[in-house]
Order: sequence, then C-alpha cells, then structure tokens
Amino acid sequence: MKGTDIIAAVLGRWSWEISAGSILLRILLSVLMAAAVGCERSSKRHSAGLRTFILVSLSSTVAMLIDLMLLESMGISLPVISAATVVGAAMVSGNSILFSSRSQIKGLTTSAGLWTCELIGLAVGAGLYTVTLVAFAALLCSISLLPAAERYLKDRSNHFEVHLELKSREDLQDFVATVRQLGLKIDDIESNPAYLHSGLSVYTVSLTIENHELRQHKGHGEMIQALGSLAYVSHIEEIS
Repeated sequence: MKGTDIIAAVLGRWSWEISAGSILLRILLSVLMAAAVGCERSSKRHSAGLRTFILVSLSSTVAMLIDLMLLESMGISLPVISAATVVGAAMVSGNSILFSSRSQIKGLTTSAGLWTCELIGLAVGAGLYTVTLVAFAALLCSISLLPAAERYLKDRSNHFEVHLELKSREDLQDFVATVRQLGLKIDDIESNPAYLHSGLSVYTVSLTIENHELRQHKGHGEMIQALGSLAYVSHIEEIS
C-alpha cells in the first residue's frame, strides 16, 4: 500500500495496516464524505438523504474492513461480505428511482450517487485514500456544480417534452395549431391515463423547435410561459 497510495505513504505505516487507528480513520472518512453528499441531496429534497448515504457508505467500509481482517486471520481470498454489500447497495439505489404521474423518472441522480458512494466506501475501507478523496471530489462536483450547466444545455436543446393539462379534450386541436404557428413541431402526443377521472385532458407532448429565430433567442421556459398563457391551458411544464 505504501508504494501505491500517496496519502498512505505520507501518513505512515499505521494508515495502511489494519489497526485501531486506521480503522477509526477509515470509518470517520467514510461517514464524513457520505454526510457531505447526503446533505447536498437532502437540501434539494431528494428521496435518499443524509442518513441513507451515511449508512450505505458505512456498511461498505465496514464490509471491506471485515474482509481484510478475515483475509489476514483466516486466509480467505474472496471478499464475500464486500460483494454482498455491493448487491445490497444496488437494490437500495434502484429503489430510489421513482416514476411520477407526469411521465417523469425521478431519482436517477440520487441512485447513481448512492452507488458511487458505496464504491467510495469500499475504497476507503481498503485504505485507498487517494482514490477515495479523488472520487469523492468528483462525485460532489458532479451532483452540486454540474446541474446548472445541464439545465442550460437542456434549455437550449431543439427537443423537449412538456406535461400539458387542457380544460377540455376539444382544445387539443387549437393547441396543436398554435404550437405550429409558433414554429414548433409536434413529434408525439400521449394521453396520460393517470388523470382519467380528473375532468382535465392531460397529455405528454414531445416538441422540436423548427423556427431558427425561436431557437436562437428563446429558451424552453419562455416558450412554455407563452403556451401557458393560452386561455384553454390549465397547466403546462417541461418534463425534465
């Protein structure tokens, strides 16, 4: 470990051996890094928050430590507990993905974050401090800094989907005519059965911006605001 991990080499021999001090350091790092990621997710009201991220990271770190101790004491060559933890984390992260009534898939970023946090927990449990800190920094930047850039790119994309609520089914024809006049092409319209008995006509509409001027000077938000001002539109919003 000393020759392959820069941070372990700086800290000294105790940090890469299985000792009380190194165990405490690895568990503390696992909890602190998971807490930082969990706080970011909780602040944005996502399904998995502070406690979930800490538990996933902590369990994977402890699993790796146990596997290493079994390897030293009993000569077991396969990381059985760590492998089981990977499977468990995959199930937890998969359950954080939700499908809303507005044809939206939610929780993908949180699910991927949980999975990555679990792998970071394994890395710190193995004493790979450099890999751990680099991966943690990359994860935190990905979920906290990249969303702004992602929103900008989506807002400037030629294609987008909207959740549309009309006051009456008969208004759909007028909506289609208005959209075409604005320079938008309708790629697909799907009726949403979740609102069948609500009294509204609800659709998922896929749109392409064909008008060059519209594409250059207007974002999706401005187009949706214009469509939302129509008298027969009860509600409209972009599907992220």
